[in-house]
Amino acid sequence: MYEIRFPNLGIELEKVISGFHIGNFEMRLYGIVIALGFVLAYIMVAKEAKRTKQDPELYLDFMLWMVVPAILGARIYYVIFSLDEFVKEGQSVGETIAGMFNIRGGGLAIYGGIIAGIITLIIFAKIRKVNTMLMLDTMCMGLLIGQIMGRWGNFFNREAFGGYTDSLFAMAIPVDWFGNKNYLLSTVNNGIITQEMIDNVLIVDGKEFIQVHPTFLYESVWNLIVLLVIFLYRRYKKFDGEMFAMYIWGYGLGRVWIEGLRTDSLMLFGMNFKTSQLLAAICVVVASVYIVYKRVQVGKLNSNESE
Repeated sequence: MYEIRFPNLGIELEKVISGFHIGNFEMRLYGIVIALGFVLAYIMVAKEAKRTKQDPELYLDFMLWMVVPAILGARIYYVIFSLDEFVKEGQSVGETIAGMFNIRGGGLAIYGGIIAGIITLIIFAKIRKVNTMLMLDTMCMGLLIGQIMGRWGNFFNREAFGGYTDSLFAMAIPVDWFGNKNYLLSTVNNGIITQEMIDNVLIVDGKEFIQVHPTFLYESVWNLIVLLVIFLYRRYKKFDGEMFAMYIWGYGLGRVWIEGLRTDSLMLFGMNFKTSQLLAAICVVVASVYIVYKRVQVGKLNSNESE
């Protein structure tokens, strides 16, 4: 049940665990990956801060400030768009609130974390009297590293995958991982497992697998591309805030595509709209308008100075 296969690539990973125990304490690989992403993000941010003659310690202070608000923001976003999961008939108010705060059961939305992180950064920059847009430019590369690493946490948890596929990159997860096939049948169309997955169960060496889009991989690779573009472009930026706008544009564009493949998307208050997909599309439009507007402003300023 611990194996993961990429059958059309000929890749077979025999034992992919999601965690381990040290004594009675369970260590989840998702948490370890997130912690490692945090460290790598700070290393990147500190180097960029030095390059742009900023104080790297400022960013360590900010990242410590940001942790709790980002987690709360990610949880609040998830709860708002998943109220049916928490508000149940016959359940007490105390049980409902306790469920909303129980993040160990899963349920964090990256957009909520990003929104809370940006609000925290704006407040932090005001208090420290530093350039908010320059901070956003500096932080966006670290944020991308955190997102790249975080998606591999989804891999270890066998979550955040897409619908059925038999494409080149199809990922096969043992049915046993979810319990058994009868359990899968009982959860069809619950927002994760689809009938198409059940109808196309793959049997290898007598074991049953569902085949899905590895959307964690798609997003991780996409974010790596966005990071490389920003990294190569950063020396040529025209204005403070441009790199952050490029991040919003690039990440949003990828998320519009990838969210369309996922089966576990948060829906917009019961309507037939995927919340994150709609928000990503809005981000692409807003970032595009902002970049064009600022570039026109910079162009006019340069033209006036040259006269």
